[in-house]
Parts: sequence; C-alpha cells; structure tokens
Amino acid sequence: MIEFHGQRLRDAFHVVVFTGAGVSAESGIPTFRDALTGLWERFDPAALATADAFRNDSALVWGWYEWRRSKVRTAKPNPAHLAIAELARLVARLTVITQNVDDLHERAGCHGVVHLHGSLHSPRCFACARPYEGTTDQLNEPEDGRRIDPPRCRHCNGKVRPGVVWFGESLPEQVWRDALAAVKDCDLLISVGTSGLVQPAAEIPRIAREHGAVVVHVNLQRESVQGEREFSLVGKAAEILPRLLAQAKE
Repeated sequence: MIEFHGQRLRDAFHVVVFTGAGVSAESGIPTFRDALTGLWERFDPAALATADAFRNDSALVWGWYEWRRSKVRTAKPNPAHLAIAELARLVARLTVITQNVDDLHERAGCHGVVHLHGSLHSPRCFACARPYEGTTDQLNEPEDGRRIDPPRCRHCNGKVRPGVVWFGESLPEQVWRDALAAVKDCDLLISVGTSGLVQPAAEIPRIAREHGAVVVHVNLQRESVQGEREFSLVGKAAEILPRLLAQAKE
C-alpha cells in the first residue's frame, strides 16, 4: 500500500487545501452537527439557517448568528490553520477553499481565501443585497441569550442578514467558478475536516481527482479512496497538517 508523505508537497505545482467545519471545530467553534447548549439548546441550527426563518423571526436568527460570531471572535487559529498558511511559503502556488464562515484562515496568515459559504463578517441587506456599511461589533449577546433586532440597510432600510449561504440558497456564482478553476488546475488537493455531505462543495475532491490531481483526505474517520492517487489520513487536522509540513521541509 502506498502511503502519502509530506515530501510530495514539495513537488506539487499548485496545491489546493479544501477545508470544512472539522478544522474550525479544533479551535472550539461549534459545528452544525453539534448539539447546541445553554440558552440555545432547544433550537435546531439547520432550522435557523434559512431565509424563511429570517423572514419569520429576524431577531431570533440574527441573535443566533451574533452568538456564533462571538464564538469566532474569541477563537484562535489552531496548528492546522497555521500549517496551511505556512504552506504558502513552501509550494509554488496555494489556493485555500473553505466551507467555513469564520476568518481563522485569514487570521492565521492566508490570503485570497475562497469562501464558498460566505462569511459571518460580511453581512448584507436582505432586501437589496448591498454589503452592510456599518459595524455590528457593538451588538453583543443580549441578556436572554437569544433575540437581537438586526441593523437596517443605509440604502433601503431593509433588514441586514448574515453574509452566509443558507440552506436552500445557491453558492455565489463567481465564488464557485473561482473554486472550480483552482480545483481543475491543481495537481494536489488536500481535503481537511469535511463531512462530504454538503453539496455542491462535496464534489470538489471528485472533480480534482477526475482532472488528474492527487487527493488527500484528512479527517477523524477513514475515507473511501479510489486508486493509487487518493489517500486517507485519519486523525486531527491540527496534528496531521503540521506533521506533513515538517516532512515537506526535510
């Protein structure tokens, strides 16, 4: 059986690192699969992450996303984020594509991150879709832990929504085109902490493989692989990625 060794990174021309919720979870950010706790424990995250939920109770949805954003503000990039950022100095070309809506890749030192599902830090108007030009940093979690009225758009007075892709919404077209272009061009793709359940992002490893790239899965569970150009590394991203980086430097 052929094993993947970090030294292969040195020979790669274009590396794509594709990250999912598992990477952020290692920094303490809850995933959608985690049960909510405290004042939010009776809510279903998936039920709050829809346009209909925002129409029905915008204060509840905005309050929940402010709670999520507060978790991100206090989180720090973990060794996986830092290893990915350092990889940019080692390989000829690096593209980071993420399903995560936090800014931990950027805070670790990555540039030009492709955010498939948007960002908690880029709210926009629910009515006219313009980016929100104000700040929401002063909107801390309310006393009851749940409800915050969203700010209003300065252009149309519409309610401001989180700048993320909700269930039932399509990915931003240009963002998806940029991601596909990178995936089809790369010769090595490292998929880290992804569940493989959210479409169309789950297709990224397959597309890379079909265009000739070596594909490496880093996850807590073993992934099914096809052929000698696909590998599954089982363990925490914060442990495996620094080890691969160290091997590449040998």
